[in-house]
Amino acid sequence: MSVSADSPATLNASGLSRRFGGGFGNFGNSGGHTAVDNVDLTLKRGEVLGFLGPNGAGKTTTMQMLTGNLAPSAGAVSICGVDLLESPVAAKAHIGYLQETPPLYRDMTVGEYLEFAARLHLVPKARRRAAVDTVLARCGLADVRRKLIGALSKGYQQRVGIAQAIVHEPDVIVLDEPTVGLDPNQIRDIRALIRELGSAHSVILSTHILPEVEAICDRVQIMHHGKMVYADTIAGLKQLHSGRTLLVGLTQPRALDELRTALLQVTGVQEIDAAGDKLFRVHTAAATDPTEGIVALASTHHWGLRQIGPAQTSLEEVFVNLTQAEAQP
Repeated sequence: MSVSADSPATLNASGLSRRFGGGFGNFGNSGGHTAVDNVDLTLKRGEVLGFLGPNGAGKTTTMQMLTGNLAPSAGAVSICGVDLLESPVAAKAHIGYLQETPPLYRDMTVGEYLEFAARLHLVPKARRRAAVDTVLARCGLADVRRKLIGALSKGYQQRVGIAQAIVHEPDVIVLDEPTVGLDPNQIRDIRALIRELGSAHSVILSTHILPEVEAICDRVQIMHHGKMVYADTIAGLKQLHSGRTLLVGLTQPRALDELRTALLQVTGVQEIDAAGDKLFRVHTAAATDPTEGIVALASTHHWGLRQIGPAQTSLEEVFVNLTQAEAQP
């Protein structure tokens, strides 16, 4: 998916904060907990945003504020230009939300439940049947329309959860862990549906499955301790530190410390678990290339150089580097 620079913004959040205890809205008081601290977030039409963070980072609290289910202590949210705090009903008409546990009524049939969801989302009666028919087809639920939700598999229940979130054709869709607990085939189907939704809507996808983000999303934002600590496109992620990290494979790295002392361009060396040859991630100073020096050292000390080249930074590495300092309980 590609999002053009002039694509309209569907969601804007600025200075979003939430404090629990210690006085509502008073960040100067002691004795409270700041769950979300001064978060900014923008989403464009046709964009799928991966929203990440370790447990307790503030993701769920942020999503609850973005969807109008929790009032912020400070900050503002607008959906398609409508202020969420000043005009909540009008703003929420543009939002579809699937929480981690889908809000399903197991004793209703799929069709009955989606008809009910359409009414709650204020879909006009004249268009309600067509809206339900459309979302049944879009989510692959037409064949189970008359089945009880409680009799469906977990994968189909997730589809129903997504269907209730999009039955009113919202501009912004917020999905919290939509593939958790699914088998590989179900995950593949849900991912395909999310990609399809991203072509016409704006989607926020919260997940702990990092390959899922790289496969589906256009952009990623990472929260840690209530703050936004990383924001970039997936393409930007792949270019992160491009030219500043080398992957070096050696068979006999007996004098590896010389990489740190003999070459000023080298700022750090990290061993990577790998079968066979020893693999090392060599971090270099900006605007430098120590490749020739490493080759010369490897030849002099008979390290058995097998490979050397630029290394890409993965989303997993970014995530770990940004969140590994999380306080222990």
